[in-house]
Amino acid sequence: MDFGHGKIVPVNLEHEMKNCYIDYAMSVIVARALPDVRDGLKPVHRRILYAMQEAGMGSNKPYKKSARIVGEVLGKYHPHGDSSVYDAIVRMAQDFSMRYMLADGHGNFGSVDGDPAAAMRYTEVRMSKISELMLQDIDKDTVEFVPNYDESMKEPSVLPAKFPQLLVNGTSGIAVGMATNIPPHNMSEVIDGTLMLIDNPDATVEELMTVIKGPDFPTAGLILGSEGIRQAYTTGRGIIKMRANAHIETMSNGKPRIIVTELPYQVNKARLVEKIAQLVRDKQIEGITDLRDESDRNGMRVVVDLRKDSNPNVILNQLYKHTQLQDSFGVIMLALVDGKPQVLNLKQVLHYYIKHQEDVITRRTRYELAKAEARAHILEGLTIALDHLDAVITTIRESRTADIAREALMSGFKLSEKQAQAILDLRLQRLTGLERDKIQEEYQEVLKAIEEYKAILADEMRILAIIKDELKAVKEKYGDERRTKLTIDTSEIDVEDLIAEEDVVITLTHNNYIKRMPLDTYRRQNRGGKGIKGMGTKEEDFVENMLITTTHHTILFFTTRGRVYHLKAYEIAEASRQAKGTAIINLLQLEQGEKITAVIQVKGFDPDRYLFMATRKGIVKKTSLSEFSNMRKVGLIAINLDDDDDLIGVKFTDGESYLMLGTKSGKAIAFSEDDVRAMGRTARGVKGISLGMGDEVVGMDILTHNAEVLTVTEGGYGKRTPTEEYRSQTRGGKGLINMKVTDKTGYVIGIKVVRPDQELMLITTDGIVIRTNVEDISVISRNTQGVKLMSTAENDKVASMATMDQKND
Repeated sequence: MDFGHGKIVPVNLEHEMKNCYIDYAMSVIVARALPDVRDGLKPVHRRILYAMQEAGMGSNKPYKKSARIVGEVLGKYHPHGDSSVYDAIVRMAQDFSMRYMLADGHGNFGSVDGDPAAAMRYTEVRMSKISELMLQDIDKDTVEFVPNYDESMKEPSVLPAKFPQLLVNGTSGIAVGMATNIPPHNMSEVIDGTLMLIDNPDATVEELMTVIKGPDFPTAGLILGSEGIRQAYTTGRGIIKMRANAHIETMSNGKPRIIVTELPYQVNKARLVEKIAQLVRDKQIEGITDLRDESDRNGMRVVVDLRKDSNPNVILNQLYKHTQLQDSFGVIMLALVDGKPQVLNLKQVLHYYIKHQEDVITRRTRYELAKAEARAHILEGLTIALDHLDAVITTIRESRTADIAREALMSGFKLSEKQAQAILDLRLQRLTGLERDKIQEEYQEVLKAIEEYKAILADEMRILAIIKDELKAVKEKYGDERRTKLTIDTSEIDVEDLIAEEDVVITLTHNNYIKRMPLDTYRRQNRGGKGIKGMGTKEEDFVENMLITTTHHTILFFTTRGRVYHLKAYEIAEASRQAKGTAIINLLQLEQGEKITAVIQVKGFDPDRYLFMATRKGIVKKTSLSEFSNMRKVGLIAINLDDDDDLIGVKFTDGESYLMLGTKSGKAIAFSEDDVRAMGRTARGVKGISLGMGDEVVGMDILTHNAEVLTVTEGGYGKRTPTEEYRSQTRGGKGLINMKVTDKTGYVIGIKVVRPDQELMLITTDGIVIRTNVEDISVISRNTQGVKLMSTAENDKVASMATMDQKND
């Protein structure tokens, strides 16, 4: 093959790709994306600060155009795009990005809403006071200088860094195959930790953590728990949970609202507000009525207005769960150590910084020593000249040229070239007696300084003491209070833990409106009273279900189609007695034509407990409670029903109970639970009672000893009958007479097994409620019509009943 007389060189493609990629990767790792552990800066930031100092853009000088410093950096030190330099300058000047800003910006440098900075031709910048500490003593040979990209100039390979910048301001960067993400910290804490490690090099990470509590973000906020911090500080990697600072206020009209004043680090406020609005539109979070960003120059303030009946703690917890009001910071403490990337723990970061400062102080002291020795050498020559003043003057006067005079002085008085030149440069006024004394004093002072510098260089403890003194001075001048508060990790706490457990009444109307009310809304009345208005309803609506429970219980909703849905009691909005409540369709994903027919409460899903179900047509079924543990928003099948049947009752059982079914015509049957085997959720069940023409089951309960069966009719009549009067029968029979039904009493609306120490609550189709003691109700045998429990208005009927323990008062 003709390769063109040596102009084309054959190479192995795999070998070439490998070498090129490694060169590229190492360039990104070492010269672009990762910070040096010593000064905590990437090359671009280091070059920006050095170029600012060289261009005279100190903190006490006027602002200069950002484009000017960008040009300086690009032309002299950083052969990359201008956007990379300007973006770095912008971030260095943002008070929400840097804990201690390294650039003092003038103009639009962006916002926490994600607004971009103005173009570099519009903004101005200079060094901040604290950034000058990064370059302090750089002119005293404290760091190595290396050639720039075209070897026309020199640039520092690292800055002196008079504070631990890597931890104080943190950094983030993505290299090739690795990344770094170090959070900012509090200056005072980091310096205290550095001092602790200087005093005790054997200090552990745990001991350092007693001083360096954790990250301190410029946007403040909260850090949840210490485990993530501990992992990050001990291993170099960890996930720190952050949370916004939010509190709940109650307005003058009684409505609650959530006020957010601080955000997690690097969270975009505008996007956060947009996300909250999206959650409200999608109905993932209920109860928010308005959302406003009231932030101004005085601080951040995002206001979330809530409905009066909503629980602000629950909504705030939902916001933490679904938005960046709670976020995480993945710590990767990766930095360059001797030019090699290394994941470091907290102690290692401080250790390398201290070593760097030892080197800086050592080099500075050597520089000062060399400078002092050079001055001492000159002063020695001046002293010799003053001691032989007349001879020196004669020698100079007799010399034709300065070179001849210099040579004559060097040979005649055994002086060096520099000493001889210093004598020639001596002004005549220095020959006065006072000036001669000053030269002697300066010489003695320089000798003392030389002795001091040599003592420092000979004693590492002296060097460490200087480092400590300088760090203390930095802390005193720039140290401030911690912004980010450290709190316990409540993110794993269930919403339920935020809700006080209290007794409540939950009512559900015929048209599926539901609400929650405190139990003490209702006062106890004597038997026969007219009750109080319990619920405002539409004219065609009436209350069908009432439940006495607590805010922490799970409420299971069984429907006409044999499906079951669930809600926590606290998720049901609290309302006044007169309010109609919330449409259940806003809380449950009910299908078309589906209606709630049974509501029960559960505390947990014990596999040794059962749900016993009964239908209007007398079908019964027993299913283990554990089969309902994995509830879904779209509901589960609880029982398969015939087309003309409905589910009317569900009870807890232990597998060894006796069940009782009551019908509207006054019949009842009691049978052992053993007669019904446990079935799966989708099973149909078996016959529980044989019904007469037009009859249907209206109630089901568990029979217990030393209790009575309470039967209530729609005409407001009721009675208690001892459970012993209901002998056990075989499942599927016709049952016994439970109550004598007449036109006056009306049909039976429900049965309950009660104790004398309980109370009864009745509610009519007009929403009238009465609460009375069970012991005030007469104990009568089965085949009777009972006594008057509640006076009902014309065309009003008792619709529902519920019992509760008197201790609820």
